[in-house]
Amino acid sequence: MVAELLRRGSRVRALTRDPGRAADLLPAGTELAGGTHTEPGSLDAAFDGVTGLHITVTAGVADTGPELVRRAVAAGVERITVLWGGYVGPAEQAVEESGVAWTRLEPQEFMSNALTWAESIRDEGVVREPFDIPSAVVHEGDLGAVAAIAHTEEGHSGRAYNLNGPEALTTGARVALLAGALGREIAFEQIGRERAIERFLREGVSLSDAEYVVGWHADPPPEARIPDGTVDRILGRPARTFADWVREHKDRF
Repeated sequence: MVAELLRRGSRVRALTRDPGRAADLLPAGTELAGGTHTEPGSLDAAFDGVTGLHITVTAGVADTGPELVRRAVAAGVERITVLWGGYVGPAEQAVEESGVAWTRLEPQEFMSNALTWAESIRDEGVVREPFDIPSAVVHEGDLGAVAAIAHTEEGHSGRAYNLNGPEALTTGARVALLAGALGREIAFEQIGRERAIERFLREGVSLSDAEYVVGWHADPPPEARIPDGTVDRILGRPARTFADWVREHKDRF
């Protein structure tokens, strides 16, 4: 999103907990502000002169979102985009009730989730997931482009956009595309629901969050399984495919 806004000629201030590290990761021309959106009371300086705000709802901001929105609007923010946390919670509702122009982005599953396979592919040549159900995964670059358009063009205020990719691919099909790009065999092992939950717990994820994520993958909603073309319509070009994503990121595997 930062890159897309800069490309469109916008001035961009990015909030980061670590400005020194972020300076090497974000595009040249990005203004950095130190802080975190989970502590809205510390962000008055970061909001100075800002007219547009993007919020990505994570576990930390689910509770602080309403205060974040109140402070942003009081500081002069006129437009907000919010990347939802999977449902309309307090932060998303606060954006909708903010009194300023808003757009809610409702992606289902990111192509970049495949990066969680990188270590096991490199070390063992295997991907382990509980299910092999189709999902129309969306390119994170397309999400950034949609968000940038919502901030810089008219016609997107008061809209909630379901955002998915151009084709529904099973996990096995995505693994096969990676294998073809890498020129090596990659096994796909279905581990089932319980082992998947146990893996999340070992990684420090709460039981409720682990059950939610695994349950979602067991039965994705139609919005995740059926490509609807929203990305194509907003961007005025075809949404990027998983094969496109693999070509861009195969060196990471």
